[in-house]
Parts: sequence; structure tokens; C-alpha cells
Amino acid sequence: MASSFDVVGLGENSVDYVYRLPSFPDPRGAAAKMPISGHRVSFGGQVATTLCTCASLGRSTAYLGTFGSDESGARIRQELGRLGVDVTHALVRDGANRYAVILIDERSGERVILWHRDPRLQLRDADIDTGPMADVIERARLLHVDAVDEDAAIRAATMARDAGGIVTSDIDHVSPRTTELLAAVTVPIFAEHVPARLTGEGDDERGLRALRQAHHSMLCVTLGARGSMVLCGDRLYRAPGFAVAVVDSTGAGDVFRGAFIHALLRGDGPEAILRFANAAAAISCTREGAIDGVPAQGEIAALMAHESAADR
Repeated sequence: MASSFDVVGLGENSVDYVYRLPSFPDPRGAAAKMPISGHRVSFGGQVATTLCTCASLGRSTAYLGTFGSDESGARIRQELGRLGVDVTHALVRDGANRYAVILIDERSGERVILWHRDPRLQLRDADIDTGPMADVIERARLLHVDAVDEDAAIRAATMARDAGGIVTSDIDHVSPRTTELLAAVTVPIFAEHVPARLTGEGDDERGLRALRQAHHSMLCVTLGARGSMVLCGDRLYRAPGFAVAVVDSTGAGDVFRGAFIHALLRGDGPEAILRFANAAAAISCTREGAIDGVPAQGEIAALMAHESAADR
């Protein structure tokens, strides 16, 4: 029987080609052509980055997803393993690994992500119904899913929930099956724009209240520089973001989710969870790359202590 893990993640991994630019290109003016300030290859992907954050904070983690059979797939698989994420239950599919071209505006740290994923990398619900993946999912303390392969995510979330586990989500876009995925998880975590897209509510709090279902122990929405918000029962909690000099915001939301999961598993209350996750995300913004931006426990504690001292 497979070992149990604190956190099992099902979803996206990526090899990222990162280009730093003096500003974002403007095809209508002089900025239609510009020099590249810097270029590097790094690793990321929503679920992969979240798992690396959990591993950095001391959690046992396992990745369920697909790698390409090319050199890029081998490199990211090796990197996840080096960082403490178990990849032995993931699949390798014939084809190129998922990759992204990320353009970063040096002035603000904001980014544009262009990506490609070979259709052959799709993870299907049949891939996880039986065998090692099913056992890993059902024995996990917490399952984290994204919405990249929705059939597999919904099936895995249902299995984990039926087995009594916590199920968190990275919902960053809306599709015809988003409500089905939402019904399968117990702690939905939304990107900033998603509640409004799902409900038509322009107010963040009203959006979360409209989405709440009886089995949701809490619902969270990330708000970028404004911080984050969580609805726990009937009570709403807010936590402001930490003021930092942003170098690269890539992966900040994924790091937030990893820190949120860690704090949730150690039994923190809603306010403490948000503050810890906000601090982790802020630190990641001060570094280049998604997985390269993952902070350590001590760094998060130091930023929180510094902020508390500054408030006194």
C-alpha cells in the first residue's frame, strides 16, 4: 500500500522561459521593438509550485500529473524530486512538456504568461480511478487540485472528499464545469476575478457568500496587493498584503496556496492562515521565478515579525 502524504497535488507543472523587459511591448509605438534585459529558464506550474511551497515548509508531498517525455519533462521531474516532492506516481506521456513564455515588466514586476500544452499530456479521470493514484488520493490528508484537466480534478476531488480528506482548489478561470468542481472541494481558493465571473457580484464578500455551499468549511479569494479574504461560516476575515518591492509576481498565488495549506493543516485560525499566506506570497514577489521564489519558514516568520514591529 502506498504511503500517505500530508499534501497531494493534481494539476499543472511547467518549464518557464522568463524574459525581463524594460516595459511591456506596444505594437503601435516605439516600444514595438526593445532589448531583452534578462533571460532565464525556471520551473513552475500552479500545482507544482504549491507543492514545492508545502515541501519547503516541512510537509510531505506528492505530485500527480503528467510530464512530457522530452528533456524539459525530465528536468522538471528531477527538480521536483530534489525539492522534496514525490513524483513516483506521476505519468510520463510521449510529447513535449508543458511550457510557458513569461514576459516581466521590470518597472512593476507584473507579468504576461504565454503557454502551450500538448493535448497528449491531458490527465483523464480513468487514469486515477484505480491503481496507485487512487490509493495516494484517498490516503492524503489534503488534496489540492487545479482546473487544467477538469475531469480528473473533479474525480480526484470527489474521491478525496468521500475518503474524509480536505480538498483545496486553485480556480483561476471559469468554464462550464467550474460549478461541478466547486461542489467537489471543501476549501475553494479563488483567483481575484473568479467570484465575480461566477456570480455577477462586483463585491468580493457578496461573491463568496453567494458561492458558499454547506460542505465548504471556508472559501478564500486572493486579492493581489490588497491581500486576501476568507469566509468561514458566516464570518468574513480580511488580511492586507505586505508591502514589498516587486521583482516578479509569477507564482505568488501558488505560493499563497501552499502556505495557506500548511497553516490550515497545523490548525491555525482564519486570520493567522491569511497573514501567513500573504507573507509567503509577498516574499515570492521579491524573487524571480515561480518555484525559485518559494520562501522558507524562517523567512516568512521574519517578515511577519518585521511588519508587527513596524505597526507598533
